[in-house]
Amino acid sequence: MTLENPTTPRRQRKCFQEDVRRVMVFADEAKAGVNELIAELRPFLEERCPEVTLHRNLRRQCRLLETHPPEEDDLPNLIIVLGGDGSMLTVVRAFGGQPVPTLGINFGRIGFLASVVAVNWKVAITEVLAGDAVIEPRMRLAAELISREGHSVHAMALNDLVVQRGAAQGMMTLSLHDGDRWVSDYRADGLIVASPSGSTAHSLAAGGPILAPSMRGLVVTPISPQSLSHRPMVVHPDSALEIGVQKAHGIVTLAVDGHGFFPMQDGDRLVVNQHPVLYPLLARPNSDPYVRIRERLGWRGTFEPEMGIELPGEKSATSDAGEGEVL
Repeated sequence: MTLENPTTPRRQRKCFQEDVRRVMVFADEAKAGVNELIAELRPFLEERCPEVTLHRNLRRQCRLLETHPPEEDDLPNLIIVLGGDGSMLTVVRAFGGQPVPTLGINFGRIGFLASVVAVNWKVAITEVLAGDAVIEPRMRLAAELISREGHSVHAMALNDLVVQRGAAQGMMTLSLHDGDRWVSDYRADGLIVASPSGSTAHSLAAGGPILAPSMRGLVVTPISPQSLSHRPMVVHPDSALEIGVQKAHGIVTLAVDGHGFFPMQDGDRLVVNQHPVLYPLLARPNSDPYVRIRERLGWRGTFEPEMGIELPGEKSATSDAGEGEVL
């Protein structure tokens, strides 16, 4: 596990100091509590910002933005997302070509990307508008899927790219190259390439390492490999990874951030590089990333204490601790 000391890398902890005049709010109304918060959030923002736009159907609006991106003059200064990590990925994808500083207020189960606990929304937004919020520039993945006939499709991912077999078929054989260097062949259920942000998503469930999200690197994690010697790797961010489908007995798909499923077949290749433009997520100041990871993953680090005894330094799950690293 690689984590950064929150007290030292100040050069990486730039504050979001911008005159916020145009705010766009994306809400997932299907989540409990979102509509109740909107009733308070909207007048709060309208008192402080000249232009506030609210989209109650987050996914429908993001589909429109993907096909009809806004003009540069129409972009907001700030995006606020009311939802979970899936909502965050949807919004980031919609603004993939025109990144906008984005703050996520969590109504989901975990909240690695939507980092602000819902009960703390007011203080978090106040910090943003006061110029105290931290900018977390997130590395993204740029992918090109090249078919054996020579056709290609391009995609971007904030979290991960997953080449995986169908549910009712056997293992497949995948090759991995870094540029012109052969790395290995994998006989497995699939292969994950994750960004540092995505290291706590599918890759972690498959046994991959946890990376601090502000660092650079590509995580390569096999899914249920036949050879136990095939372990997850963290490779240089400038690596040009190429995954080739050598032999598959049925359906193979490429999943992009758990969305956009593309079919693959023998002879197809997936080329993955770091995207040249970072995406700016916002977080609260004065962070402790170790507290956040303990809370999000349920780590206790000790035996269960006796009833009524509070462990030193232990905080409530509503503490929003670790905001500056958004783990």
